[in-house]
This record gives sequence, C-alpha cells and structure tokens, in this order.
Amino acid sequence: MRTDSLRDEFNLQLRWSVFPLHPETPEEGRELSDLFAGRMDIDAMLQRLYQAADELGLPIGKRSRTYNSRRAQELGKWAEEQGVGEAFHMAVYRAYFVDGRNIALPEELELIAAGLGLDADMARQVIDTGSHAAAVDADWQRAAELGVSAVPTSIYQERALIGFQPYAYYRRLITTAD
Repeated sequence: MRTDSLRDEFNLQLRWSVFPLHPETPEEGRELSDLFAGRMDIDAMLQRLYQAADELGLPIGKRSRTYNSRRAQELGKWAEEQGVGEAFHMAVYRAYFVDGRNIALPEELELIAAGLGLDADMARQVIDTGSHAAAVDADWQRAAELGVSAVPTSIYQERALIGFQPYAYYRRLITTAD
C-alpha cells in the first residue's frame, strides 16, 4: 500500500497497530510447513502471496520459515517515539519478507535500528527491558476487540480491508465509508 499517496489524497493520519501473528513461535523461528501442517496448502498460499506482492510492486523474497515479531513490535513502538516509526516498520518488513532475517533476534533488530540512525545500545535496552510491552499489549487487545485475524488489516471507520490489496481498494474503503 502506498501510504504517502493515501495520506496526501485524503489528508489522513495513519496509525500503525501491531497484531499477534503466531505469538507462540519460538525465537529460532518455525518452518511454515510445521506451522500450517494439515491446515493449508503452503505452496498455494505462498504463490498467492508472491503474486499479490508482484501485482503491488512490493519486494518479497522466497522463504520457508516464520519468526516471532513481538520484539520487533516493541522496538517499533520505541522507533515511533523517535520519529522513525514508519521507516522502522518498512525496514523490518524488508528484513523479514525480502531478506528472510530472523526479526526475533535482538542482534538483528539492533542492526535495523542502527541502519536508521537509532542508537543500537538504546534499542537493545528497549528490547531487554520490555519498556514498550504495554503499548504492544494494548494494540493486541485492540486487535482482538476489532476481530482482526490477519495481517495486514486496514481499518477505516469500522470497515476493514484484509490482506495486500490494490490501491483502488483502499480508495474505495475510504470513499464509501462515509
């Protein structure tokens, strides 16, 4: 989704909220084949994901593992306070979906933070102390209350758009909500 275009076209203020996607995933990650065993055709799911990314011009790499995003979410809340939240979220997207990096590892998150000009030692302190855990917990609670069950989910005036969708769908979500 081109968030700058939506912001400009509709004079929106966007808010990033995080969601507990497979929070039981251990730090070392998990094979997608294990995560979805017997529940879905993983090859077909990945093909749909790659096709959607291609249609939307989103970079994406081939991957077979998933990683726990909780620490990245907490660090993202801190990055937002530092004025680089969106850049951090995009960098984590790239690390995870394009480069296949394990975003559960503090070292990876420190590198991402440092790459945005943030203090890596401070980033590690945020991770180690869980200083932004309450903000993530609040987002998770809000997601549960709204019935969010997939990412990305975009919500505008109590209407939702689920998954990566063409820009026209986001426009329709906004223009038909009033």
